[in-house]
Amino acid sequence: MPQKHKKFVILGKEILPGKGAQLNLDVAKLHTTTPILVPVIVERAKEDGPTVLLMAGLHGDEINGVEIIRRVIRKGFNKPQVGTIICLPVFNIFGFLNLKRELPDGRDLNRSFPGSESGSLAAQFAYHFMKEIAPHVDYVLDFHTGAAQRNNFPQIRCVMSDAESVELAKIFNPPFILNSSYISKTIRESINKKGKKMLLFEGGKANSIEEMVVEEGLNGVKRLLSHLGMRSFKIDISKDRSPIFLGESKWMRSPNSGMFQATVKNGAKVEKGEVIGIVTDPYGKVERKVKAASSGFIICLNESPVVYKGDAIFHIGNEIHK
Repeated sequence: MPQKHKKFVILGKEILPGKGAQLNLDVAKLHTTTPILVPVIVERAKEDGPTVLLMAGLHGDEINGVEIIRRVIRKGFNKPQVGTIICLPVFNIFGFLNLKRELPDGRDLNRSFPGSESGSLAAQFAYHFMKEIAPHVDYVLDFHTGAAQRNNFPQIRCVMSDAESVELAKIFNPPFILNSSYISKTIRESINKKGKKMLLFEGGKANSIEEMVVEEGLNGVKRLLSHLGMRSFKIDISKDRSPIFLGESKWMRSPNSGMFQATVKNGAKVEKGEVIGIVTDPYGKVERKVKAASSGFIICLNESPVVYKGDAIFHIGNEIHK
């Protein structure tokens, strides 16, 4: 007896088994009435299975994630043998066009969930996503970078008390897995309330494409799709390492204003009291050493050459053993 497939309708279009489509999320227009469409690329296998959403560009200037998903599509990795893969390469299309983090209304899209049908532009984007895309997915991989000049070493953020999320993070196998509580009005909190599983990948900095970060993200996607039984890969995608688990993390801030130089590399292990950077004045009179406030790993590094007193310059995570 032939397999009976479940009906899959998204954004008003039915996707038949073995078929795909490029659809559009239509939320708003430019002042000139020119439509701004958010492409949503759907590929469905002939055999039913889980639905995975790969998304990036929630912040318009976070380009590494866009490049990761672009390569997934370009290489055909988004065409599953089992289940359905949805790619949303650029969610905040307005921010992407302007190379800015926020939407034109100045709001952070990732503080606007679950949204409102008649609220701000950011709230409407969030509302349409939660109504038209989120109900169809089982797993979400959301790709981010550090803001401005803050460069995140590749990491997955999840809640350590959620055993399934931790297991998925281990399968993704980034250099670091960071315990990260749910934050109010974020997409991760809203997806969790829907009973879906979501991993948040952080890697690199804004307005940049960094090959190491892109490779980490791409290989993590392949490992996760393979684990879920959605497709196999001809090449060996295993990684001869185990991720380092980090519990608490804390930002160190600049002790004064001036020119900043880190003396350790991003991702490095540091000991409490170790000199990890210096802040100087431009005139050769002041040179202030920055010492690690705790032992741990540098998971984010501010690459700005000039900082103000109180600026976040190092993010240090403390290792825990799982």
